[in-house]
Amino acid sequence: MVAPATPRPSRILPRASHSHSQPAAVGLASDRAAAATVSSRRRRNFVFVVNPSGANGRTGNQWKQLLPHLRTRFADQCDICECITSAPFDAIDITREAVKDGADAVIAVGGDGTLHEVVNGFFCKGSPVHALDQGPDHSTALGLIPLGTGSDFARTFGWTNDPHEAIDRIVRGVKSKLDIGMMEGPDGNPHYFVNVADIHLSAKAGYFSSMYKRFGNLCYVFGALRAFWGHSNRDLRIKVNGGEWKTIRKVTALCIGNAKYFGGGMKITPTADPFGGDLEVVILQDFKWHDFLLKLHRLYGGTHLSVNGVSSIRVQSIEVAEKEVSADIFVQSDGEHFGFLPTKFSVLPGAVDFFC
Repeated sequence: MVAPATPRPSRILPRASHSHSQPAAVGLASDRAAAATVSSRRRRNFVFVVNPSGANGRTGNQWKQLLPHLRTRFADQCDICECITSAPFDAIDITREAVKDGADAVIAVGGDGTLHEVVNGFFCKGSPVHALDQGPDHSTALGLIPLGTGSDFARTFGWTNDPHEAIDRIVRGVKSKLDIGMMEGPDGNPHYFVNVADIHLSAKAGYFSSMYKRFGNLCYVFGALRAFWGHSNRDLRIKVNGGEWKTIRKVTALCIGNAKYFGGGMKITPTADPFGGDLEVVILQDFKWHDFLLKLHRLYGGTHLSVNGVSSIRVQSIEVAEKEVSADIFVQSDGEHFGFLPTKFSVLPGAVDFFC
């Protein structure tokens, strides 16, 4: 099924058919047997949200080649609903409708941006989305087939961009409760992230790198070079877990990790655990451009926590604001531009079932 650019129907999945009447079961034992038969025969509904323009169009081409294999692997298990995005935020709307329709799983097919939108579709106005026609025990699982440019979230688990391996994981059906990060800007509207949110230089670099996606992973290099132009380290204020405000001097970047990697493979929050119930905050202070050149290998290898000017803390929540308000310090989440400071970040432990 393809999601067009025009307003889509309110439902992603069809309602169950009741057109064939069944003879009344005789006796309690017959009722139980009939219920067990229906339950055992129930086919699950999996919705695959595909960004065809991901990785400069490679995602769409790979998906077309993958679909026959996918249908074969899932033939005896579930019905496949294919939803193709055609514009920004499509994946959010598709996911919300799928969850409301009672889908058993929504699978993001693409990169970190597609996954980011799908995760945001599990929530609406600050609350989880629930199925309209299912019982309270029903939940929709989240899955991922990483086919994007960076696929940084998948790196935390050591996954490659091999879609066949991803399908095998989903077929096995092993799930864990995944933490989700939540962030609130000045307007108070909640937004969600699954990988890494970040502030100042790295967020500015991410903003500019999105303009160079046609160059593949080189987009991160070009984005960083442009972000350094005119950059200055800034004093920020932070409030950890609702405590007192504290000033952090000459901040170059502040990163909040639910998972470990960002920027095309940089292990920026190396001890973050997306099942651990908290967030890792890594702060880089008073870095110059030559510091990045000399220490880049440590940032990519995740061995930078012992470097001078680098600190790490674990939090359930952190508020970040400017020492002197200028409203020009960038904030991003999962590589997507969010806005500017001030912003509050917090964790929702075990918020979504995740195929892993």
